[in-house]
Amino acid sequence: MDHWPKDVGIRAIHFVIPSLYVDQTDLEQYDQVSEGKYTVGLGQKQMGFCTDLEDVNSLCLTAVSQLIENNGISYLDIGRLEVGTETIIDKSKSVKTVLMKLFEPSGNFQVEGIDTTNACYGGTAALFNALSWMESSAWDGRLAVVVAADIAIYAKGNARPTGGAGAVAMLIGPNASLVIERGLRGTYMNHAYDFFKPDLTSEYPVVDGKLSIECYLNALDQCYKSYLSKCGGGGANVDLNEFDSFVFHTPYCKLVQKSLARLYLNDFVNSDTKDEDYPGLGQYKDVHLPTTFFDRDIEKTFMERSKTIYEDKTKPSLLLASRVGNMYTASVYSGLVSYLVSLPPEHLPGKKIGVFSYGSGLASSMYSIRIVDNGLPSLIANLKKGIDRLEERIRLTPEQFTEVLEVRQKSLHQAPYIPVSNKDQLFPGTWYLSCIDEMHRRYYERKE
Repeated sequence: MDHWPKDVGIRAIHFVIPSLYVDQTDLEQYDQVSEGKYTVGLGQKQMGFCTDLEDVNSLCLTAVSQLIENNGISYLDIGRLEVGTETIIDKSKSVKTVLMKLFEPSGNFQVEGIDTTNACYGGTAALFNALSWMESSAWDGRLAVVVAADIAIYAKGNARPTGGAGAVAMLIGPNASLVIERGLRGTYMNHAYDFFKPDLTSEYPVVDGKLSIECYLNALDQCYKSYLSKCGGGGANVDLNEFDSFVFHTPYCKLVQKSLARLYLNDFVNSDTKDEDYPGLGQYKDVHLPTTFFDRDIEKTFMERSKTIYEDKTKPSLLLASRVGNMYTASVYSGLVSYLVSLPPEHLPGKKIGVFSYGSGLASSMYSIRIVDNGLPSLIANLKKGIDRLEERIRLTPEQFTEVLEVRQKSLHQAPYIPVSNKDQLFPGTWYLSCIDEMHRRYYERKE
C-alpha cells in the first residue's frame, strides 16, 4: 500500500545507566556463595543501581531530555510520548504526565500517549502503540518518543544479583535507521504467576524462579512459531540463518545463551531434512518441545551445537546486560544498543535483527528490525558516547550497595522526604529527586 509512511522505525536511541555499580565478584564473596555463581552461573559481571535520589520519573526525565538534546530535536516536533515501565510510584499519576514538564517551555501540550505496564514487556507495548499511531488516521506527521525505564531490585537472596536499572528512550518516525519490519510480528499472551509485585509497600517482587524460566522459554517457542507463520511460505524455509543478530529480554545473560540454543532446537524440530542439516542429532528427532524446558541433556547438546551462532549473533548484544544488569522494560533495548555498537557503522546497513521481548505474567512478542543507512552514523556515534559512561561509573562495595537498598526501602512512600544520598555521585545532566512534600508531590532538579 502506497499510503503508509516510509521506513517507520527507530530514528535515534539514547540510554541512561546509573552512575553507581557493584561488582559481581565482590557480591559473591559478600554473600558467601561459591566462586563463579553470579559471574559464570548467571553470566553477570557488574550491576548498576540507584540511590534514593533517583526514581522512575527521574530516569525518564534524564533519558528523554538527553535524547532530544543529543539529536537537535524540538519538543514541538513530538506528537506522541509513550512510557513503558513496571516501577510504579503512583497508582494514578503517570510518568508521562511528569515528563510533560520538559515540554512546557516549548508550549507543546498536544502530545498523545500514556504509560503502559506489564513487567518487562511494557516498553515493547509502548513501542507498538507509537508505531500504530504513526500508521493511523490520528497521525499528524510529527515524531513519537518511547521511553522504557525501570529500577530492578530484589530482597536479599538468590535473585538479588539479577537486579539492575536503566532507561532507553527511542525517537520513532519515518525514514528511520532501524526499520520495524511490517507484518512480521508474533505474540503470545497467557496467565501465570511467575513474577509479580502484589505488595505495594515494597519495591521487591515475588518470584517463582523455575516457573519463570518455563514461561519464558515456552513464550519464546510460541512467539517464534507465530513469527515464522507470518513469513513467506509460512516460514517453511526460515530459520536462524535469516537473522544477522538476535536480541532477547535479558533477566541474566546465561538465560539468553540458553534462549538462542532454544531457537536452534526449534529450527531442528521444524526441519524436514534433519539428518542432512543437523548431522549427529538423530537421537532427538522425535523430541516434543513442551517436555524439554528442564532437560539438561538437550540443553547442553543444543547450547554446544549453537555456540558459534550465539557468539556471532547474540553475545555482542549482552554488553550492557552483563555490566549493568536487568533493566526490565528497557532490557531488550539495551541489547539492541549493545549489538549496534559492536560492529563498525559501515557494516550495519542491510543487517536484520530478531527481537524477543518477554514480560512476566505473561506477555511476549517477537519482531524484526532491518537496518538502513538513514542517518545511521549519527545514531551510532551518540550511542558510543553513552557506552563510554561505563568506565566513568563509581564502584561501591557490597556493604554500601546493601545500605543504599535499605535506605530506598525505608524511604519508600515517606512524605515529606528529602533524599539523603550524595548528588556529587550523579552524572552531569542527570535529573534527580530533590524532595517529596507532605502531600507526596515529587519535585525534580537537574545536575549541571
